[in-house]
Amino acid sequence: MSILPSNPDFAVERGVPRAAAVIDIGATSIRMAIAEIYSDGQVRTLDTLTQPMDLGREAFENRRLSRKSIERSAAVLHRYQRVLQEYGIKPTDVRVVATTAVREASNRLAFADRIYVATGLNVEPIDEAEVNRITYMGVMPQLQAHPALADGKSLVVEVGGGNTEMLLVRGGNVLESQSFRLGSLRLLRTLKGVRSSTSRRREMMESHIKRAWNRLADEKQDGSPVHVVAIGGDIRFACKHLLKSWDGQSLAEMPTSKLDEFTSKILKLDEDAIVRRYGASYTEAETLGPALLVYTILAKHLELGHVFVCDTNLRDGLLQDMALGGGWTAEFRNQIVRSAISLGRKFDLDESHGRNVAELARKLFQQLQHEHLLDSRHEVILFVAALLHEIGLIVNVKSNHKHALYLIRHSELFGLSKSELLQVGLVARYHRRAFPQPSHVDYGSLAQEDRVAVSKMAAMLRLAIALDDTRSGRILEIECVNDGQQLVINVPGVDDVSLEQIAMRENAGLFREIFGIPVLLRARKS
Repeated sequence: MSILPSNPDFAVERGVPRAAAVIDIGATSIRMAIAEIYSDGQVRTLDTLTQPMDLGREAFENRRLSRKSIERSAAVLHRYQRVLQEYGIKPTDVRVVATTAVREASNRLAFADRIYVATGLNVEPIDEAEVNRITYMGVMPQLQAHPALADGKSLVVEVGGGNTEMLLVRGGNVLESQSFRLGSLRLLRTLKGVRSSTSRRREMMESHIKRAWNRLADEKQDGSPVHVVAIGGDIRFACKHLLKSWDGQSLAEMPTSKLDEFTSKILKLDEDAIVRRYGASYTEAETLGPALLVYTILAKHLELGHVFVCDTNLRDGLLQDMALGGGWTAEFRNQIVRSAISLGRKFDLDESHGRNVAELARKLFQQLQHEHLLDSRHEVILFVAALLHEIGLIVNVKSNHKHALYLIRHSELFGLSKSELLQVGLVARYHRRAFPQPSHVDYGSLAQEDRVAVSKMAAMLRLAIALDDTRSGRILEIECVNDGQQLVINVPGVDDVSLEQIAMRENAGLFREIFGIPVLLRARKS
C-alpha cells in the first residue's frame, strides 16, 4: 500500500473510491487529512488542514485542559466538519484520534464529551502502542523502498510535544518499540522559572535528552550500521529550510553537521525572531529548538554522519489503517509475535515449549470458533499469552503465574495497546492455579465482555499446556469434535497419550466451567 499524491491526472481505474478523513488532536495542533481510498488499498490524499492548538502545555503542567482550550478545539473541529460535509464524507468514514496531551489530561472524558456534543465526532485517545502501530503502517512502505533501509537496521523516531516515539526495525521487522517522556514541551517545562544564558539552557536540555538516549547504548554493539529515520513536523521544517532541493515526499538525507548548526541557530533566537526569519507559526517556533536538539543528540550519540527525514506522519498511517478496515494484517500479527518472542528471550523462556503451546492454542482457537465466538485479535492475544505463560519463572517458581502477569503488563510489546497487554497478562496469569475471580483486582477491572474473553482464552490455554505436558512437542496436530455431551480432542498419529490425559484431567476444569462441557483426550492411531 502507498499514499498517492494529489494529482489531477491520477487514473481512476480501481473502481469508485470512498472518501475518508482522519483528524489528529496533538499537543501543539489539530490536523486533518482528507483522502480517497481505493479497493486495492491505495490512498490518494486530497487535502490537509492544520490549526495550531496549545493543548500540551496545559496538560503537561496542570494535568487538565481549560474550558477555553476545550471550546477552541470544538470550534476548530466544527470548522473541519463543514469541510467534511463539502467533500461529502460520512461520519462513519472519519476517525478522530487524540495523543499524549488529551490522553494525560484528567478531564479527557469531559473533552471528548464536549467535542461529541458540538460536532458529533467521537474522539479516540490512543496510547503509545497504538501510535507505534499506526506509525509502522505509515512508514514501512518508505523503508522498504529504500535500498539501505530495506535490509538494514533503522531507528524510526518522532519527537512530539509530549513524548518521543521510537521503533527499532531491521529488515522490515520491528525489534522493539519504546516511548520516552521526552517531548519538546516537556523539555521546555524543565526550564520553567530558570533564568540563565542560552548555552546554560541548552546544557540543561541536553542533560535530560542524553539520559534517555543512553538507554540505546547497546544498539551498536553487534557492529551493524544503524540508520535514523526522523519523522515529525519539526524535522520536516528544518529539512525544508536546509535542503532546498527536497521535494517534500521522498526520503531526504540530512547531514548531522547541518542539523547541528541549524539547531544552534534556532536555540539562540526567541520565538518572535524565529517567526520573522523562518516564517514559522508561534507554536512551531516554541517547540522547534527543543525537538531538533533531540534529533541532533541522537545522531551524535549513534555517531551518524546523516539522518534520513521522512515526510510520513500519523495521518498517513491512520489512512493506511482505514484502507485495511482497521484489521490486523498477517504481517502485522507476525510483528507482534516476533516482539513477544524477543521479550521471552530476555527472561530466558523455554522457547520450544512456549512455541509448541502457542501453536496448539492456535489450533484449539480455530477449531472451537463456534464455541468461543472470539475474533481474530483474540487469537493473537491467546497466541502471545501462550508463548509467554512461563515468563514469571525467572522471578519465582511458586507464584510464576502472578509474576507473568506483572512482567507482561509492564513490558512493551509492539502493536498491543495497554488494554490488550493486560488481557495477555491475565490469560498467562490464569494458565494455572486459581480460576478467574471478580475479586482479583486486574481481572475485576475489566468490562464484562473482556472478562469473558479472558476466561475463554485462559481455558483454551490450559488445554494447550496439557497437550504439551511432556514438553517433547510430539503432539503437533489435533482434531476437536463437540458431540453435544463433551469435547473430544483426537490426537492423530500418536499411540499413547496417557501422560497428557492425566494433565488434561487436571487442566480441563476451567474449560468445563466456562463452556459447560467436559473434555476427553484420545489417541487416534494411524
